[in-house]
Amino acid sequence: MYKMVLIGMDDRQTPFFEPAALQQIARGHFFSGGRRHHEIVASLLPEGARWIDITVPLSKVFAAYRSAMQQSETPLVVFVSGDPLFFGLGNTLRREMPEVELTLYPAFNSLQMLAHRLQMRYDDLRTVSLTGRPWQELDVALIERAPKIGVLTDRTHTPATIAARMLEYGYDGYTLYAGENLGNEQRQRIRRLSLEEAARSDFDAPNNLILVAEQPLPPRPFGIPDREFALLDGRTKMITKAPLRLLTLQALELPHRRVFWDVGFCTGSVSIEAKLQFPRLTVISFEVRNEGEALMAANSRRHGAPGITTLIGDFLQADLGDLPRPDAVFIGGHGGRLADMLSLIAPRLLSGGCVVLNSVSAASRQAFEEGARAVGLTLAPPLHVVLNENNPIDILKATKE
Repeated sequence: MYKMVLIGMDDRQTPFFEPAALQQIARGHFFSGGRRHHEIVASLLPEGARWIDITVPLSKVFAAYRSAMQQSETPLVVFVSGDPLFFGLGNTLRREMPEVELTLYPAFNSLQMLAHRLQMRYDDLRTVSLTGRPWQELDVALIERAPKIGVLTDRTHTPATIAARMLEYGYDGYTLYAGENLGNEQRQRIRRLSLEEAARSDFDAPNNLILVAEQPLPPRPFGIPDREFALLDGRTKMITKAPLRLLTLQALELPHRRVFWDVGFCTGSVSIEAKLQFPRLTVISFEVRNEGEALMAANSRRHGAPGITTLIGDFLQADLGDLPRPDAVFIGGHGGRLADMLSLIAPRLLSGGCVVLNSVSAASRQAFEEGARAVGLTLAPPLHVVLNENNPIDILKATKE
């Protein structure tokens, strides 16, 4: 079995390693790490040491690792930042190179170091990594009103862009604590900033941050009042009413769904309610009207629902090939083309997934039922709903067995 040693470190220019780690370095031949790591540890490497830079794509790095381990009887020594198992290379190696036996010498991870410098407890810290990752986990933490969030950044998701995104979606009740060049005695800097200050500031890399809600955060809404949405041309009938909206989410069985398509979103009320109640859900929303783009942007910002993907244009002409396949679909608008929509949706719908339509007429109910049967979907008993003086509505549902 191949052997590899992972040694954690920070950015201090005179690194400290425990004696066992120093012994591994002394008898090593092949070494690896980032260029920053190499600059710091170069003087510790034995004569004739060979270095493998960690760069993307990692597949080439792992191929170099296998070649190095085949050539040497001593373990490959890899330097990493902080704890190799904290959003680190150790997790990737365990997944991609399970045949390798790992020995770990972890250091404090960067969020621990920032908490130590601030003398801030961190056993209640919600941890999010944006390093080479999308916004989703930060969005989830914000929607769920996490009171203290530790964030690992990268050159795209900087403290400034993070602060700007939080302000854009109304999450302004946090103070930002930024740590820059932690461990580097000459360059280390720690700052306490408002989000407004952070959004217009520059930050040295590497950096990380802790977001703290200094006051209790407002509760997450459940059933947003209709009057709180911007409407299409002020038309109050062009929105799925709040009680019906929640019944629709129940029919879609969203608690255990992963990808939700909202076809004909108009104001975006169903998409936004879905995202707020189930923030890990991938929400992709379609609308034929060009005005829908601005409406969705305004309403998602107003209600703090980041991360909704909006596609404008005729759904039947949309390029759906690269989109994640849904396991829940709501048809909010169909323009009399239900059969064609169901024919397009059914092959892409995951097994066990469902399609829901709120029908206001016998004709649309008949079209949905006939269209669903034609594409092999199984109809559920309809739910008949009457809201105040509004016309009766049937919540129709069809499932892909």
